[in-house]
Amino acid sequence: MDDILEVLAEFKARREPGRTRSEYIERLTLDVAELHGYIPELVELFIDHFGPTEALEYIVESDKPRPLVIRANTLKTRRKDLAAALLKRGVNLDPLATWSKVGLKIYDSPIPIGATPEYLAGHYMLQAASSMCPVMALNPGPKERVLDMSAAPGGKTSYIAQLMKNTGIVIANDLRPDRQKATIGNLHRLGVTNAIVCYQDGRQLGSKMKQYFDKVLLDSPCSGLGVISRDPSVKVQRTIKDVLQTVVLQKQLILSAVDALKDGGTMVYSTCSVCIHENEEVVNYLLTRRDVKLVKTETLDFGKPGFTRYKQKRFHPSLELTRRFYPHVHNMDGFYVAKIVKVTSKISDVKDEVASKELADSMLEDEVGNSEEKPKEGKNKSEKRIVQPSKDYSKDKRKLQVNLQDAKDNKQVPKKARKNAKVARPAPQPQVTKPKKKTSSKKVNLPRRKKL
Repeated sequence: MDDILEVLAEFKARREPGRTRSEYIERLTLDVAELHGYIPELVELFIDHFGPTEALEYIVESDKPRPLVIRANTLKTRRKDLAAALLKRGVNLDPLATWSKVGLKIYDSPIPIGATPEYLAGHYMLQAASSMCPVMALNPGPKERVLDMSAAPGGKTSYIAQLMKNTGIVIANDLRPDRQKATIGNLHRLGVTNAIVCYQDGRQLGSKMKQYFDKVLLDSPCSGLGVISRDPSVKVQRTIKDVLQTVVLQKQLILSAVDALKDGGTMVYSTCSVCIHENEEVVNYLLTRRDVKLVKTETLDFGKPGFTRYKQKRFHPSLELTRRFYPHVHNMDGFYVAKIVKVTSKISDVKDEVASKELADSMLEDEVGNSEEKPKEGKNKSEKRIVQPSKDYSKDKRKLQVNLQDAKDNKQVPKKARKNAKVARPAPQPQVTKPKKKTSSKKVNLPRRKKL
């Protein structure tokens, strides 16, 4: 692999005659996938994003565990007092970094860090360093209305309430009610009193609570390509198809989040992924659909700028203000943070064709290729009548017509439809009456019964 990287660094001078760059990339992809246990298409995705050398650095560092980080809960204690209490219990720790005033990095501990008396009393929360960045970028203030659209298990929600000093309102929403049990438990333990926990579909909150919130945090569901060290199954389970299907949901959620904001409000969009499809492409999609603008994350003075181009795609120049975090650069999980300000409630006239599952399938045809087989015609006439929808899902509004006569005979439609179906009946034929048999009018005298 090192030899291939040297050749790719100065390809014209070091390549073998007759060898193309794509052949070297393909060989490197297969070697890295075999060595680190990835599926080849993920390695190819990382090489497209970072380049061969940086992609290999990212993959190597993603296999290493990240440092254990806790966040001091300033609603109940100070970081200085918490550090002193943990040091007395034999915990080896240091302040997280200069950019965080509440983070502590744990090196080793003689007791489980999630079972100390300080943890049970709500003095700190186990939270990754990268997970603190979106809340710091949002920078919520006292007496504001804040929405956390994907709150479970409550780490970011409790940090928001901590910065708001238990004033104002925090709506902690998540789709799954079983995950909200952990959110309720953590909020009670940490002493949060200004939060309301609910479980609603985030795609509908924009219409239900339109222009209600001062700030919105959307830590969107993603493929998890930035947290491979915590979930190694991502290396063999995630595919490009899964990533593109997740993008559809993310675009729906980010539009709903902006609709829930007041004019002039601020939202933060973040993911635990390094994939451009889930990050810059989603934010660029928002810029074309809503009257918003990207602003600088003043509280985060580190991180790499976002991409403004990817292959043949060109994004808005302001995407350079977004921030990316990498394990091989910042010793943190892979993360993406974008800070957005809503200018007005104007909605673009561009049709929202991407926010549908059908368009996701058409995207997959461009990326992966359409490998679907055409259905074979059966012997039954009803099978030949099946109409296949066209591939242009955004323009296909025609309804499939069913032959009611055949459907009624084959019982392929519901009972009510068969009952109400108007079937052409054959014309009535004239009835042929048979001539009556003639009976004789002669009387027949029967013998009388004898009396006993």
